[in-house]
Amino acid sequence: MTEIFDKLRDLQDILAEKYEIQRDIEEAPKKLFSQDELLARLKKEFIEKNADYENVRKKVVMLKTELAEAEAAREKGEKDMDNITTHREYEVLDKEIRDAAEAEQNTRKELQKQEKILADINDALKNDEKMIASQEEDLKAGKASLDKEIAAMHKKLDKLIKKEEKIVPGVDPEIIFKFERIIKSKETGIVAVKGNVCEGCHMILPAQFANKVRNGDDINFCPYCSRILYYQEAEDGENEYFHLDDTGSLTDFEDDSDMGDSTADRETLKELGYDE
Repeated sequence: MTEIFDKLRDLQDILAEKYEIQRDIEEAPKKLFSQDELLARLKKEFIEKNADYENVRKKVVMLKTELAEAEAAREKGEKDMDNITTHREYEVLDKEIRDAAEAEQNTRKELQKQEKILADINDALKNDEKMIASQEEDLKAGKASLDKEIAAMHKKLDKLIKKEEKIVPGVDPEIIFKFERIIKSKETGIVAVKGNVCEGCHMILPAQFANKVRNGDDINFCPYCSRILYYQEAEDGENEYFHLDDTGSLTDFEDDSDMGDSTADRETLKELGYDE
């Protein structure tokens, strides 16, 4: 069992680093999330501004047509003045000329206003195009850098997997499976028992169970934190090992747990490989 424990301790370090790298690879694309988000927002704003530009451009074209019509109406009225013969005709034509001139003046003012808006939107679109191009270049460079970073992480991962493949032969696959699950959730999967205390969760273990760990005849999982346990003599100043007569058995421990969810505890122990 000593050899198995040594393998598990080595495997623990490899798996912890392996899972950390895998998490980093999964999280890596998020590093560019803000840049992607900014680029998407810039493109959305550009599309909206371009739509506004088209609407104003159409309005400008329409106003130019209206201005031309108003100018033509005024000029025609002014020419027709030479052909009037009565005062009534003069009054009617004079009003038409004044109305046309007013329409021409108002249309020209509105046209100038819309042309100014169109020019401003056009400038904004040009600036947005530059910003989008710059952001795309930054994002492209960021993705290239990230790809190199991910490739380097994959190389490390491959090396760790090869180390793992050299260690696992000779260890029960079911133990490896459980061990991997523990490492994923707790990072440490094998810990010492000192003075009846699990060094992983710092809970006091039943003496009978601690005796099993101390004997080291098989693999035992902590009933509290699920980690694999091996025995280590307590150092000076630490709690001494509790004798079976002082503490009671694992059966006593299970009986005392009736105040809680004893059924769940027994099912957990079964899942971890304990027999009641």
